[in-house]
Amino acid sequence: MNGKNHPVLSGESKMDSKYSKMINPEYMKKIESWFKNYVHQFTSSDRNYNQNIKLKKDHTYRVCEEIIRVGESLNLSHDDLNLAKTIALLHDVGRFIQYDLYQTFDDEKSEDHAELSIKVIRKEGILKGIDKSTNRIIFFAINHHNKAYLSKHEFARPLFFAKLLRDADKLDIFYVITKYYHNKDEHTNKAIELDLLDTPQISDRVYKDLISRKIVKFKYIENLNDLKLLQMAWIYDINFPITFQLIKERKYLEKIREVLPDSDKSQKAYKAVRNYLEVRCNQNKKKVPDS
Repeated sequence: MNGKNHPVLSGESKMDSKYSKMINPEYMKKIESWFKNYVHQFTSSDRNYNQNIKLKKDHTYRVCEEIIRVGESLNLSHDDLNLAKTIALLHDVGRFIQYDLYQTFDDEKSEDHAELSIKVIRKEGILKGIDKSTNRIIFFAINHHNKAYLSKHEFARPLFFAKLLRDADKLDIFYVITKYYHNKDEHTNKAIELDLLDTPQISDRVYKDLISRKIVKFKYIENLNDLKLLQMAWIYDINFPITFQLIKERKYLEKIREVLPDSDKSQKAYKAVRNYLEVRCNQNKKKVPDS
């Protein structure tokens, strides 16, 4: 596919504007159909290209499942679940044009994929007919799903859905990376590794931030081990009880620890994130009243 002439970046809106303001089942079917057709455009004779397009397509569908799972645990209304699913379905649409243009998923080496997603949504006119307040929620959640920190100056409802997306997104990325790290000898994927060197060191700045319960900034990442610690440190950015519980049940932190070097730094880093997870899970249990 030739990204330079791609209709997403140069064409006119394709979606009609006859949707009601509610994100109802009819709208969901249309947007799901749009997403399927949109992704289908990104095909190539190159096996590696198709593999990475499929990686993001499958990720999107699983994030939809995760966001519904988290939303249902919070007793969201049917309308809010539809809104959450819409956000999940659209959150990474910029990934496809990103890979088409740059052959990487590294935002630092290409463009911010959340901003690309917003650009795709606007060009395609996907949200025409949806009221402004709902548009604002969708755009805010998507635009902030990959940022280190959320704005503290946004209204409660956009912040809530942004947190919902960030939890669902992390749950699936944990799934993808742990599966990959434990099977990478079969096929190395530089897109997942962000072209980082697989050297044995762990950077002091990354290690210190993790131990201090801070979100690790990508600019400090020097190799693949640093990336793994950054991913471990996502535990400090989890928002909802069920997400902590699922991370514990699925043993994601343990699985990342297993593919780190057996060093004092890696042991202490794992202990720090594991202790934090246990504390949060225990806190959440205390909030649940006895039956």
